[in-house]
Amino acid sequence: MQWYLVASLLTILTSSQGILTTLSMTNGRYRYDYATVPFLAEVFKLLVSSFLLWKEIQKSPPPKMTTDWKSVRLFPIPSIIYLIHNNVQFATLAYVDASTYQIMGNLKIVTTGILFRLFLRRKLSNLQWMAIVLLAVGTTMSQVKGCGEASCDSLFSAPIQGYMFGILSACLSALAGIYTEFLMKKNDDTLYWQNVQLYTFGAIFNMARLLMDDFRNEFEKGPWWQRLFNGYSFTTWLVVLNLGSTGLLVSWLMKYADNIVKVYSTSMAMPLTTVLSLFLFDFRPTLQLFLGIVVCMMSLHMYFAPPSMLIDLPKMLNEDSESLLEVYVDRRTDSS
Repeated sequence: MQWYLVASLLTILTSSQGILTTLSMTNGRYRYDYATVPFLAEVFKLLVSSFLLWKEIQKSPPPKMTTDWKSVRLFPIPSIIYLIHNNVQFATLAYVDASTYQIMGNLKIVTTGILFRLFLRRKLSNLQWMAIVLLAVGTTMSQVKGCGEASCDSLFSAPIQGYMFGILSACLSALAGIYTEFLMKKNDDTLYWQNVQLYTFGAIFNMARLLMDDFRNEFEKGPWWQRLFNGYSFTTWLVVLNLGSTGLLVSWLMKYADNIVKVYSTSMAMPLTTVLSLFLFDFRPTLQLFLGIVVCMMSLHMYFAPPSMLIDLPKMLNEDSESLLEVYVDRRTDSS
């Protein structure tokens, strides 16, 4: 399967996630415990990956699976990073408003590129770096509301702690993705075995979070397993399936593509969400949103297009460059 097909499908699922979540609300609120959705999504991913692994084991030769503890012990780390990230998110929201937090979240686009270079030793061209910065600018531009609104004034008026937590949140989000890609590519193990390890620990940590919420609320609503499906509707189950399927596609991209492709796939969901929202909700796009989408599309072209399509050198200039190169080579030959 080509990576761009998986990336396109991820874009579609990402754009529909917010829409399905909105449709699952009743009178502006959730009738179900939203913390149970990530847990059920992890269980769904674990079941699908286990089934696909079982199918693959039936083949000959069997797939490669590293069961050494030194390898398995690395797989809880992404879940631990995400757990810390979730706590940092709450700490950030204590200092900044939701709009500022959403805008600051775009820093993870740039931090992903930086960690992609530092930890995975993947070199990016100058044009690709410019494209990544443009993507962050485009997504930020699309989220900035009208300057007459109060949220525009509050963007730069938050305490310094809010910005520090926002930067830390962006770094943790990027680090979790980069580390997951490292795990996926560090050996030739089958993708499904790696997924089983990831999602087993993911389900455990999400279950621990539900239990911690129970202790924090002193079991006011009873233990989490008794209310697991309370308030669930058909749309809520679609949210769970969408979130789980998105995770499976992300793991595929981590194995066979990279984090930058994932970042573009999720960012390109913005224009698709806009189009769908026009038909489903009373949504009026702003000029900032339109300009942000244009900038993001330019960034997409800059990053993935061949350099020959981006730099259109005149034919005469190409011929002069080739002749100069020939003269340079002749002189090097004569001198030697």
